[in-house]
Formats: sequence, structure tokens, C-alpha cells
Amino acid sequence: MRNDKKGKRGLKRIWNALFYSLDGIKAAWRDEEAFRQILILACMGIIGSFFLARDWVEWVILLLPCFLALIAELVNSAIENAIDFTSLEIHPLAKKAKDMGSAIQLIACVFWVLVWGGYGIWRSLG
Repeated sequence: MRNDKKGKRGLKRIWNALFYSLDGIKAAWRDEEAFRQILILACMGIIGSFFLARDWVEWVILLLPCFLALIAELVNSAIENAIDFTSLEIHPLAKKAKDMGSAIQLIACVFWVLVWGGYGIWRSLG
């Protein structure tokens, strides 16, 4: 069964989705300081990975936590915005959802530190 509210199909849907996604990135940059901070760190990591990685596999391993942290921040911001749209009143379930979104970002950042720190230690030993 097709949802009539879904809009376009086929390549037109993919084309439209690209612009909706770009709008989401623009909104995150404009409205979310944490996203700007993570994006700047990720850009620094991406640039640094070109100088540190010795092959394609190492490069991908160094890039992975950069992109995961960006994805985590977008998910966290989306959760916060959806909850704030629903109600600005303090509710235990709203707090729980926002805290879980924050935990997503914490885990992504810990992963980032572990991968880059572990890579640095491994490179210094080898």
C-alpha cells in the first residue's frame, strides 16, 4: 500500500531527497552550535587523515569516527527538535529521549578518541 503523502517516486524522489538533506545540513549548521563544533573537528580529522594514513584501509578507519560523530549529532539534534516541537514542558520521557540522544553523541566521541588514540599508539609502536 502506497502512502499518498510520500510525494515523488523514482529518480525524482532521490533528487528531491538530496535537497531535503542539504536543507537539513544547512539548518544544523545555522541552528546547532554542537553540530558546527563537530563538523569543524571532523574537517580537521579528515584533513589530518590524508597525512597520517599509510593506505586506504587506515584512511577509512580514521574517517569513520569523524562521520559517525556527525551522524550522531544530527540524530541528537533531530531528537531534541522533535521533542521541543511537541512540548517545551519538562516530562520524564522527554528528558529520557534527550538524554539518550546525548548518549549517542558521547559514545560516538569516545569511539573517535579511542580510534585516533589507538592509531597514534599503534603507529608509535610500529
